[in-house]
Amino acid sequence: MQAERHSVREALRSDLPAAHVGLGVTVIALLVVAGFSGPRWTLIIAGSFTGWFLLALAVIHLGSGRGWDAVRRAYIATFGWGNWI
Repeated sequence: MQAERHSVREALRSDLPAAHVGLGVTVIALLVVAGFSGPRWTLIIAGSFTGWFLLALAVIHLGSGRGWDAVRRAYIATFGWGNWI
């Protein structure tokens, strides 16, 4: 059971370069949405990502993260899905 958990954790692990890719894809998607539907949906989607980042930052800060480490961990939690593109 522990070996299975370890392999799942390794498969789902994200790092800073993956988060940069996720942020880049998000910016490109926002530009596409802005081109097709205008600022309303662009602001809704950007606000959702901002809210998710702030929520992750608050949870990490309440836990054990402080300073730039908390910001980095929240950034990875928000955009770390870029690892799977």
